[in-house]
Amino acid sequence: MGKRSAIILSVALLAQAGVFYGFSRGEAVPAYRPFREFPSQLGPWRLIRENVLDADVMRILRADDYINSDYAENPTQAVNLFVAFFKSQRAGQAPHSPKNCLPGSGWIWTTADTIPVTIPGHPAPITINRYVVARGDLRDVVLYWYQSRDRVVASEYSAKIFVVADALRYNRTDTSLVKVTVPINDKKEQAATDVGVEFIRTFFDTLRSYLPS
Repeated sequence: MGKRSAIILSVALLAQAGVFYGFSRGEAVPAYRPFREFPSQLGPWRLIRENVLDADVMRILRADDYINSDYAENPTQAVNLFVAFFKSQRAGQAPHSPKNCLPGSGWIWTTADTIPVTIPGHPAPITINRYVVARGDLRDVVLYWYQSRDRVVASEYSAKIFVVADALRYNRTDTSLVKVTVPINDKKEQAATDVGVEFIRTFFDTLRSYLPS
């Protein structure tokens, strides 16, 4: 535990130093496409609901733009796509890990691991987090990752290290949290995971075109 705490502290100090240096010379904020233009049709998936975050949630989230939409492939299968974009991580603006937010909303996790996802046209698979969460009789599969400069990162600690590297090398700290939530029907956990993975494969390149490269 002592070694792990030392690593976490070191990462935090490096992140603070890198971000401070990046900000001290004026940050280069990249251009991005607004999410209000995000498609209502993603392959076979059709937008069925756009969810608006209330003012209290937005004050905590502090994102510069977001998607919180439900898509359906058929009448019995829907998923939620949530993307929070931060054009800068100055003044504490940063993604909130679902690992911490979900328990605060009454969800408890029963499975936590990472899985590879192959994306058509990409030479190597991406690695993302997979959580199985429960609240009462409800169970969901939650797939999420952090994305910056076309880079997909599962680990929160690695994401912070990349913030330092991007601040020093590129003078920018923009990032996004991407999360897909799939309800588990009839206790079919793997089936829900497969649905989420297929949805990710469908929208991944479209999302990349909205985020800074």
